[in-house]
Amino acid sequence: MASPARVLVVDDSPTMRGLITAVLSQDPDVSVIGQAGDAMEARAAIKQLNPDVVTLDIEMPNMNGLEFLEKIMKLRPMPVIMVSTMTHRGAEATLAALEIGAFDCVAKPQPGEPRPFGELADKVKAAARSQHRYNHPAVQAQPVQPAAVADFRVGRKIVAIGSSTGGVEALIAVLQKFPRNCPPTVITQHMPPTFTKSFAERLNRLCAPVVEEATDGARLEIGKIYLAPGGERHLQVSNVNAPCCRLIERAPVNGHRPSVDVLFDSVAELAGRNAVGVILTGMGRDGASGLLKMRHAGARTIGQNEKTCVVYGMPRVAHELGAVEHQLPLTSIGEEILKLTAARKEGIE
Repeated sequence: MASPARVLVVDDSPTMRGLITAVLSQDPDVSVIGQAGDAMEARAAIKQLNPDVVTLDIEMPNMNGLEFLEKIMKLRPMPVIMVSTMTHRGAEATLAALEIGAFDCVAKPQPGEPRPFGELADKVKAAARSQHRYNHPAVQAQPVQPAAVADFRVGRKIVAIGSSTGGVEALIAVLQKFPRNCPPTVITQHMPPTFTKSFAERLNRLCAPVVEEATDGARLEIGKIYLAPGGERHLQVSNVNAPCCRLIERAPVNGHRPSVDVLFDSVAELAGRNAVGVILTGMGRDGASGLLKMRHAGARTIGQNEKTCVVYGMPRVAHELGAVEHQLPLTSIGEEILKLTAARKEGIE
């Protein structure tokens, strides 16, 4: 980055503003240019300082962060990182913010947490680099319309999807194309603990198939989508009497737990050519090597293209490694998955 990312910190708590500022100030490529305690102060600061990125508290007096975000996205679209509590209410509000167009979210630290806001500086820098996205209405967050129910006959393939920053919008766009009898689908989305349960519930309301947070031993069934829980375990698939989800305790991989690579590696081993792997928008490289293993095992693989990614990180690395068979815009990925997993006319694939 040629110059430091210029950040405005918005939070009604002086203590939290101070903590966020202190964390970001440790990175030489980030510059905190101002603070605000509510939406009115933030509005004035945005006009005066013209920041590259805003960190925005969900719960504030007078006008909450969600309402203020809607105004930002309508009047002056820019990268916003939401700062939320780890409660169910905080998770619901954050997911709504991500659908409106927030760049990403971070959770407020718990007491005694060793590295509060550990990923915030990296997210701020990625957000600053994504500014071009907010100048192109075609790739800003748009309401996704559910696909019409089609005469879909499912084959024997399973689907594995990995995503990170921008994944809330992307997964909704993909999964709303799925019919009620979709192929068994497993997903790892980088997300704080407690958020994944709320996200699974939200997807379940928006999509035709059943969407649930994955549990250890849950059988992979047609018409079901399993989302890896955030927190202490990785999601894998294995065959214990029948193909099923397994949640395993293991150190973070690529800095993440759950990790997309861990999921994709297990799908390559279990399903081989009877799988479809999909890598969507996200920072870093998690999932790229696992997708390559899937392709080497005979699976069909898809990567989201640069233009429609919030962050063209994970799909870019996967593409450069040769892991991506088809690189597609987000609007085409759902249909392509169904095409690759449908039963063949001459018999079930």
